Amino acid sequence: MTRWVLAHRLPVVLVWVVLTLVGGALSSSTIEKLSFESRLPDKPAQVANDTLAQRFSQTGGKNAPLLLVVTVPDGTTADSEDVRKAWGDLIAKVTPQGGRSVSYANTGDDSLISADKRTTVALVYPPANRTNVPYEQSLPGIKQTVEQTKIAGAPVELTGQPVLSGRDSGAQRSPIYETLIGALGALVVLGLVFTSGLAIVPLLMAAVAIPTTFLLVRGITGVTDVSFIVQFLVALIGLGIAIDYALLVVTRWREERQKPGADGPEPASRREAVVRSVASAGHAVALSGATVAISLAALVVLPVPFLRSVGYAGLLIPLVSVAVALTLLPVLLYSWGDKLDRPRRTHRPDSKMWGRIAGVTTRRPALTAVLSGAVLLALAAPVFALQLGQPATVTLARGGQPAAAFQRIVDAGFGEGIARPLEVVVDAGGSVAMDSRLGGLEGVAGSVAPADWERGGQRIVDVWTTADPSSDDGRDAVTAVVDAAGETPGALVGGGPAQDVDFIDAVYGSLGLILVFVALLTFVVLARTLRSVVLPVKALILNALSTCAAYGVVVLVWQEGYGSELLFDTPAIGAVTIWIPMAVFAFLFGLSMDYEVFILHRIRETHLELTAKGVRDTVVPSVVTGISRTGRLVTSAALILFLAFTALASIPITDVKVFATALAAGIIIDATVVRGLLTPALVTLLGRSNWWFPNSLGRLLVTSPGRAAGPRSGSDGDTAAGTGTDTGGEAATPTTVPPSPAAGPRGRG
Repeated sequence: MTRWVLAHRLPVVLVWVVLTLVGGALSSSTIEKLSFESRLPDKPAQVANDTLAQRFSQTGGKNAPLLLVVTVPDGTTADSEDVRKAWGDLIAKVTPQGGRSVSYANTGDDSLISADKRTTVALVYPPANRTNVPYEQSLPGIKQTVEQTKIAGAPVELTGQPVLSGRDSGAQRSPIYETLIGALGALVVLGLVFTSGLAIVPLLMAAVAIPTTFLLVRGITGVTDVSFIVQFLVALIGLGIAIDYALLVVTRWREERQKPGADGPEPASRREAVVRSVASAGHAVALSGATVAISLAALVVLPVPFLRSVGYAGLLIPLVSVAVALTLLPVLLYSWGDKLDRPRRTHRPDSKMWGRIAGVTTRRPALTAVLSGAVLLALAAPVFALQLGQPATVTLARGGQPAAAFQRIVDAGFGEGIARPLEVVVDAGGSVAMDSRLGGLEGVAGSVAPADWERGGQRIVDVWTTADPSSDDGRDAVTAVVDAAGETPGALVGGGPAQDVDFIDAVYGSLGLILVFVALLTFVVLARTLRSVVLPVKALILNALSTCAAYGVVVLVWQEGYGSELLFDTPAIGAVTIWIPMAVFAFLFGLSMDYEVFILHRIRETHLELTAKGVRDTVVPSVVTGISRTGRLVTSAALILFLAFTALASIPITDVKVFATALAAGIIIDATVVRGLLTPALVTLLGRSNWWFPNSLGRLLVTSPGRAAGPRSGSDGDTAAGTGTDTGGEAATPTTVPPSPAAGPRGRG
C-alpha cells in the first residue's frame, strides 16, 4: 500500500488538501448544526416531556426553572396584600411570552412561602429556542428586571440551576482557543522528542485530520442529531490521536533511515525507509485505530441518540487519523523528511532510562507487579462509591449572589429539589387530587398545580423533593412520585429527575452485553495480530483496571471534592453525570489499548528476531528491548494526549471538565503504572506462555501459521504483518523452525 501511495503522491496530496480546505471552510456552519438535545425515544419521561413541549410551548420538561426569591424585612410578611400584589406583578413581568410561572401571589399555595411567611419563591419557565436552550434570549432581560426591583424594600434575587451552572454560556463557544493551547503544548513535547524540524510533522497531520473529521461530522448531521459536545471531542481528542499516530510512524521512520539498506551497509534509501516504517509502525497504528473504533462502538449500539452521535464522531477520529498517517504522512516523509530532520544527528532508538527501568522490572517482576498492582487497585477503589446523577444544585454554586440566594431557599425549608422539579401531566379534572396525593408523599417538599397550567384538558402538577434528586434520599422520593403517579391512567411523569432515571436504564441496562461485545471483538483483533491468547487477555484485564482507576480519580476529585476547586476553581458536584462513565469507557478503553499495542508489537518483533537467531529464552531481552524502544514514545504520546485533555478541561462546561479529568487521569495512569511497570512485569512472569496460540484458534480466527522471520525481521512487511513462528501448535516458543531464506528486502508487502 505504501509503495502505491508513493507512486501516486500528487493525487494523494491533492485529495487531502481538498478535504482539509473544505472541512475548515465549513467548520463554523458544521458547529451551528450541532444539537443541544438529549432525547430518549419511547421512554416514559421522554413521552411526558414531549407532551409538555407540544402542549406548553417548549417550556419546562427536562429544562430546570429559574427561581426568584425574596425575604421581606421583619414586621412584614409575604402574604400581605401589598407584598403579594407587588410580587405577582414582578413575576408576570419577568415571565416571557410563551413561558409559564407559578408563585404564591397567583396560587396562595403554602409550598411557595416559608413557615415564618417572610420568604417566598417563584418558578419561571422561559420557552426554549431552536437549540433547546430556554435561557439564551430570556435570561439577560430577566436579570436586568430583577436587579432593578425591590419588594417591601428587600432585593429580589435570581437563582436556579441555569444561573448556578452557567448553562447560558460556554456551550456556544468554538473549541479553537483550547485547540491552539493543546497544539502549542504538543509542539513543545515534539520539539523535545525530535530536536529538529520533524517536530512540526505530527502537527501538520493533525491539522489535516481535524477539519476532515469535521467535514464527515457535517455529513452525519444531515442524517441524525449530533451533540454539541462532539466539536470539542473532534478538535482536542482528534488533536491528540492524530499526533500520537504520526509520532509513532515518524519515530520508526527515523530509526529505519539509519539502518542498512537492502543492497549493502549504506543507510536505507528514502523509499525503502518509508516502506519499512509504515509496514511496521503503520501496522501498529492501524491496529490501534481499530481497537479505539471497537471500543467506541459501545456508544453506537446504545439506544441514546446523544451518546450515539458521540460514538459516530468518536469512530471517525481514529479512522481519519489512521488514514492520514498511512497515506499523507509517507508522502511527506519521502519528499521532505530528510530536509526537515535538521540538524541531523545519530538517532538512538533505545532509551537508556527506559532500558534501566525495564531491567529493574524484569529482574524483580513479582515485586513490581505487586506494588504497581496495589497502586492501581488503590486508585480504583473509590469507584465503589460512584454515584450517577446530575450534579447536586448546591454543588454548582461558584460563590456570589446566586449561590447565597439558593442557600436561602434551602434554609427556608423549600427543599433542594425545587431547583429540578418533576412535572406530572394529568387530566385537568384529576389535577387537584394528584397535587394533594403527591404532595403528601414521604420525601416530597412541595407541589403545585396552577389553574393557568392547563392546555387541551391536561394540567401540569409540579412536584419537588426535600433532598436533591441526585442523592439517595432524593432518588427514593423521585421513584415514589413516579410510582404513585403511574397508578393514575394517562398520567405522565416528566422533568429532569424522571428523565435521569430513564437515562440510567437506557445507558447501563445492557452494560454487561456491551462490555462482552467490546471485549470479544478487541480480543479477536489482538489475537489475530499478536498471534497470542495470553497477551490479549492480559491487555483486556489491565485496560479494565486502568479505566476503573480513572473512575476512582473522578470520584475523588468531582464527587468527594478532593482538588476540584484547587485544580479547576469549581466546587465538587457531588455526583458523576450519567453519560460520563460510559463515554469515558468508550474513549479511554481504546486509547489505553493504543499503548499496549505499541509496546506488545515491539516486544513481539524482538521475540521473532531472537527466535530466528536460535535464541531459546527470548522473554527478558524482548521485554527490555521493547520497553526501551517504546517507553520514550509512549511517554511522549501520553503527555501530548494529557495536554489535549487539559485543554479540554478548560472549557467552561462542568460536564466536559469531568469528562476531560477522567481521560487525562486515565492516560497518565495507563502510560506510567500500567504500561511502564505492570505490563513488562506480567509479560516477564508469564514467560513462554505469552506466545501460546493453538492451531484450532488460528483456524477459528481465519489466520494461518506464518513462516519464521528472516535475519532482518521487522525491517519490512513480514513481522509487521504478524507472520512468524509463534502462530501454530501448543508450544510456547517454537524455535525448531529454521529461518526462511525467502524473506527478501521487499518482503511480501
